[in-house]
Amino acid sequence: MEWLKNLGAAIDYIEENLDQEVSCGEAARIAGCSPSYFQRIFSYISGVSLAKYIQRRRMTQAAFELQRTDSRILDIALKYGYSSPSSFTRAFQSVHGITPMSAKKAGCTLRAYPPIHFSVEITAGSGLSYRVEEKESFRIVGLRTPLTESMDENMRNIPRFWKETREKKGLAAVMALSSRPPEEILGVSVYRGQGDFYYYIAVSSDLPAPAGMYAYTVPAAEWVVFENNGFFKEDVQRVFRRFLQEFLPFSGYEYAGLPDVEVYPALHKPSVQGCSQVWIAVKRGK
Repeated sequence: MEWLKNLGAAIDYIEENLDQEVSCGEAARIAGCSPSYFQRIFSYISGVSLAKYIQRRRMTQAAFELQRTDSRILDIALKYGYSSPSSFTRAFQSVHGITPMSAKKAGCTLRAYPPIHFSVEITAGSGLSYRVEEKESFRIVGLRTPLTESMDENMRNIPRFWKETREKKGLAAVMALSSRPPEEILGVSVYRGQGDFYYYIAVSSDLPAPAGMYAYTVPAAEWVVFENNGFFKEDVQRVFRRFLQEFLPFSGYEYAGLPDVEVYPALHKPSVQGCSQVWIAVKRGK
């Protein structure tokens, strides 16, 4: 439950600073995690990226002020961090569908996005099957693509990366790096600091990385392993969401901040569903 309280405190910080600079690093510090992890859990739990949430909240407050005060559009734009009326207008239209000038008129339709509140939802849902395993470090070799701090963007780019890799015969090249016929292929999200965030399509291998490919050693850790049988993309996202909402708050574990690993069958023909696993590294809570 302390984890949920920390998330709530991070949201309080964001709400108190909508008319100032909101620091993702400070929000993450309050939540007790790294900036990349905070953005990831925020996106999975809320269904929207942190940047989009902040924009929606600022434009919600801006719309209220446009309608109930005589403040100039430029003054409201500056208050919420926009240096020009044009940039403010673009942001406002992306949320409300109309211009700030139109929003001053009576009878116009606007959208209000309330603050997010994190809470425990009591449901009669299915149980969450998992096992905890200790795994030695292992080396992966394969292709990689850069990720961004926007989880919305990453959720679009990763499936595109898989599709392009398969279409360009890159998947077969990766699978050939395994020292034995591979039974599985890995999707690994690796964050090592600001601007150093990658997603790998790889296999476990001790071979040197060929030109255009990369090697990485996943540290030894204790892992929560979730088994899935369904659509790959939807199930991976569902597992992370349930891990954050249903497992982490009550398990006595903490997120270890190590790479997240997706395990897929080494299929030679395209497939969007089947049996897969998600590994999430954890550590014992204090």
